[in-house]
Amino acid sequence: MTDLQPLIEAAWNDRSLLQQPATLQAIEHVIEELDKGRLRVAQPKADGGWLVNDWVKKAVILYFPIRQMETIEVGPFEFRDKMRLKTDYQGQGVRVVPPAVARYGAYLAAGVILMPSYVNIGAWVGEGTMVDTWATVGSCAQIGAGVHLSGGVGIGGVLEPVQAAPVIIEDGAFVGSRSILVEGCFVGREAVIGAGVTITGSTRIIDVTGAEPKEYRGHVPARSVVIPGSVAKQFAAGEYQVPCALIIGQRKPSTDLKTSLNDALREHNVAI
Repeated sequence: MTDLQPLIEAAWNDRSLLQQPATLQAIEHVIEELDKGRLRVAQPKADGGWLVNDWVKKAVILYFPIRQMETIEVGPFEFRDKMRLKTDYQGQGVRVVPPAVARYGAYLAAGVILMPSYVNIGAWVGEGTMVDTWATVGSCAQIGAGVHLSGGVGIGGVLEPVQAAPVIIEDGAFVGSRSILVEGCFVGREAVIGAGVTITGSTRIIDVTGAEPKEYRGHVPARSVVIPGSVAKQFAAGEYQVPCALIIGQRKPSTDLKTSLNDALREHNVAI
């Protein structure tokens, strides 16, 4: 990919280059590599961190102005958009339940199940992950293997600013119904996010399992069990409760990775 990055960076700084065939081919090639999973907007590093490939996000942004609006007919459905839809789900080993939609340029690994849901361009969804009914996976979001995104979950997308990290959910995590994870927040391996939890990149996530609270910002440690909470904050008009997220325990080794959210919460005497 080393020959593609300079072309993308040059076009990012000079949009007149979008008229040149070499630039157009480079952008198209990047999107194809994203679609096939050979290139990612963000990727895990050997030390356990994540590397964000800003130039790949730039290619995704540049893909929009070089596309033309077109009508897409799928049986009785009609769409009008600039972006192609993914195809050949059988060849990829992916199950797609109507009317689920994934855009070309999003990668779905073998064994992924899309209930009626939406996956945007640049997203990466790992093997065996379930995207449940009316869940959305935003642009460039990175979803690990064996993840369960429950009904109505909203995974935010991020394209600009290009330096911003995408939402990252690592392998084996369970995200409860109607949870919202946006603005580059991070959910560690095998964490359990309770129903209705909202986490942004700056959300206070407070571990209340010890004698003293321990606070994170937009980062859920591996195997944590998280529920909605609130903390008091003083304003000019008085003291009010503002949302936060509470870590109430750790997923036990005895808990199967495919456990239901209710089972995981029951272990910690919490009902939602």
